[in-house]
Formats: sequence, C-alpha cells, structure tokens
Amino acid sequence: MDIRDVARYAKVSSATVSRTINHVSTVNPDLAKRVWQAIEELNYFPNTQARALVSGRSRILGLIISEITNPFFPELIQQFEDIAVENGYEVLIGSTNYDPERMTRVIRRMLERKVDGVAVMTFGIEGPVIDELAARQVPMVFVDVGPDSPYVRTLNVDYQAGIRQGVQHLAALGHRNIAFITGPLRQHSAKVRRDAFIKAMGEIGVKVGPESIVEGTHTLEGGMEGMRVLAKNKIMPTAVMCSNDMTAIGVLHELYNTKTRVPDEISVIGFDNIHIAEFTFPPLTTIQMACSDLARSAIEALRAGIETPDDASAAKESKIPTRLIVRQTTSYPRGTMQADRQQTQPTRRSRRSI
Repeated sequence: MDIRDVARYAKVSSATVSRTINHVSTVNPDLAKRVWQAIEELNYFPNTQARALVSGRSRILGLIISEITNPFFPELIQQFEDIAVENGYEVLIGSTNYDPERMTRVIRRMLERKVDGVAVMTFGIEGPVIDELAARQVPMVFVDVGPDSPYVRTLNVDYQAGIRQGVQHLAALGHRNIAFITGPLRQHSAKVRRDAFIKAMGEIGVKVGPESIVEGTHTLEGGMEGMRVLAKNKIMPTAVMCSNDMTAIGVLHELYNTKTRVPDEISVIGFDNIHIAEFTFPPLTTIQMACSDLARSAIEALRAGIETPDDASAAKESKIPTRLIVRQTTSYPRGTMQADRQQTQPTRRSRRSI
C-alpha cells in the first residue's frame, strides 16, 4: 500500500495526501480530514524516511540528557515525547553520562538521522561539538546557559525564587543553622543553586560559613556522604537543603541509618520534585522544577527555530518557574518549645504547596 491507494480511497490526489502527511498548512482542512480518516481506516503507515527526502525535514527532535538512571530524566523524556508527538515530531534520545566522547557519538548519530532540532538537557558540551550542529544550522535549546549562536535558544530556570522560598520557609519555622549539599560544582546549574542559597541566607541575615556547604554529586550516594560530612560539624545543622531530590533522598537514608528522626531532629528539603519524592518516608519537602514546563518550553523554542527561523521577534530565552512544595520533612528546629509541642501532637498531614 502506498499514498496512491490512500488517495483513491479518500478521493483526492496523491499530492494532497503527500502534503497532508507532511503537515503542509495550505491543505484544505476538509481534504486533510478525509486523508487522515483514510489513513486510519486503511491502517496505512507513512514512510517517514521518504517523507524526509521529499520535504527536506525529518520531523525528528533530538533530546540529550545526562543520565538515564536519575528519575528526573525519565520523567522529562516522557513529557518531551508526549508534547513532541502532539506536534507531529518523533524523538531521538541520547544519554551522555557526562562523558565527552559519548557526547560526540550522540551528536554524530543525531546528525546522521538529520534531526530538525536538538534539546540539550545536560552540561559540559564541548565547543567543537556545538559547532558541528551550528554549521548545519540545526536549531538548539539549552538549559541555563548556551553558546552564543543564532541557532541557540535558552531556558532559564528560576532557581533563586524556589530556593528563596525554601530558605524563608525554614526561617519562618525558626531555623538559622541551615546547610546546603550542592551538585558537582563543575556544572553551571549546581553553582547557580549554591549561589542562590547563599544569597537567600543573606536575606534572612545569616552569613553562610564554609562548613555549611558540602559539594555533592547529585546522586543518592552523594547525599549520604554529604550528610556524613555535615554530621561531623561541631554543631550539626538543624536543616539541610539539597541541590536535587536524589541527594535529599540519600540524606534521608543516611539519617535513617543513624536513627536521626526527620523532621523532629533535622529538616530536609530537595530540589526537582521527582515523582518518588512524594513517596519517601516521610514525604519530601522539595522545590518543584516541573518537567512539563521544561519540555513544553524546549519544544516551543525548537519549533520556532525550525518553522520560523527568520522571525526576529521570537524570544531567545524562556523562564522556567520554580516553587516550594511543603510535605513532611520540614518542621521546627530541635530543642525549641514549638518542636517539643509538635512531637506531642498527632502525626501531621502533608501540607499543600505554596
């Protein structure tokens, strides 16, 4: 079966079928409806490679992530693919695991498949690799920071707003001895989150000492090790904020191993709001950076670069909002009257987000 069979069934020309399948906007809507109905009834599968040869576009978007084992990224992939399919695109996924050689292979594979655009949700991409994409005028979108290129758009995550909410939430509970476990500080986003924490602490009148900041790895193991380092401080912090949820879950695990009660003896806040954060014990208070917002903004930016590349009015940057989600890993500092009173009351229910 080919498009001629579909054309006969729909009583249209083969050219109309071709233009409909390739999402040409000038096709009469009534004719397009007949074509798609014929495709469904005949169970016809268009040849995407042939379409790419005719149209000059593959309708494939590349998505580059850091590591598939971090639950944040599968959630992002799902949202990205759902929105891409809604807009008539397929997705080619590459995971770099922070390996420059692997990144080079991922980029090469995407160029071989002639992707229409690439969303880069990772860090540390080498300049020459980006040059390979830019030389072919492939639209790209980056998180937080990207190279200076007419083909690049940037998604700026509002780390400051979410982390400020987290710090102010802890301060309202009475915390002042608050520590922070960062991500790998070679990553731009990890440094931005750390700096946002230091600034927010300054806003509540607290100067952060070096003993209150520990470099982590954005992993469970990094969270456990970071908590072990903080536990060696002369005075252990009453609250710990983490650069991502995986780190925070590692902190919870280490505190469980040492029989330290959360939140009665120490409060914990994560960042990302991955799905399993709601099901830790206790459920994790965290700062939400919605995968749906990232995915939708990334695809809108790529579509603008692909479909209207000469539109000078198109925004080169998009802002990704963040907000605090309060659950059950934060409470009053240990040893305070409020904390003692809280421990004598029934278990609290999860509080709503703010």
